[in-house]
Amino acid sequence: MRPARVYALAGLASLALAAVAYAQSTPVAVPDNAPVQAAPLDEKPATWGDATAGQTKAGTCAACHGLDGNPADPQYPRLAGMPERYIAQQLALFKHGERTSGMAAIMMPFASMLSAQDMRDVGAWFASQHASAGIADDTTIAAGPNQGMKFYEVGQHLYRAGDPARAIPACMACHGPSGAGNPGPAYPAVHGQQSAYVVRRLEEYRAGTTTAKDVAHFKLMASVAKSLTDEEIQSLGSYVQGLHARDTTSSQRSTGH
Repeated sequence: MRPARVYALAGLASLALAAVAYAQSTPVAVPDNAPVQAAPLDEKPATWGDATAGQTKAGTCAACHGLDGNPADPQYPRLAGMPERYIAQQLALFKHGERTSGMAAIMMPFASMLSAQDMRDVGAWFASQHASAGIADDTTIAAGPNQGMKFYEVGQHLYRAGDPARAIPACMACHGPSGAGNPGPAYPAVHGQQSAYVVRRLEEYRAGTTTAKDVAHFKLMASVAKSLTDEEIQSLGSYVQGLHARDTTSSQRSTGH
């Protein structure tokens, strides 16, 4: 065999090996319609949710959470704009008795009737809705380490910059600048969320105990909340209650887009 041909074959073999190594080390994109299993669902894997089907299935949710996921009662969380996968996961936790705090006793009988697909469909419906925003408290703090700051500004600073001295990361690193959440790792949307609900959840994280089997997300939040003071928790609740994405509807109408 001629040397040139030997070198050519050797080169092709090297390229093939390199291609295999690259393929093994490179993430492969998952198709949009790929089955998704969100622990602890133990039923048939659910596909992506159908918002139209979810609207009907979410009818029983309206009494507490509102028809479009914007509740009138501040004790119930706002679901409008939540990532689909986050809602499905939380419903699964209620169904399987892994989320027992707050109003879990009310949620469990409703969640127990839902299949994995139902949960994705309900999640898709609420994810398609627009979250309305509340009002942040702008009163001035009269005493203490944050004296002179407006109440919501304490939460705003933590949300946007965190506190490196206490190893507290910025909340927006996971929940986004506008509080829209992250559908990939199923981080919830917090924009416009009811202040009372945010405060209760942060207090639960700060306490550091959970009944969930998969504690990865809980531990993440517990490590953040453990150093927060009561005032900081209350201020964060106030800040995210007034947080919302900029509404571009009016500008689009005025420009004809």
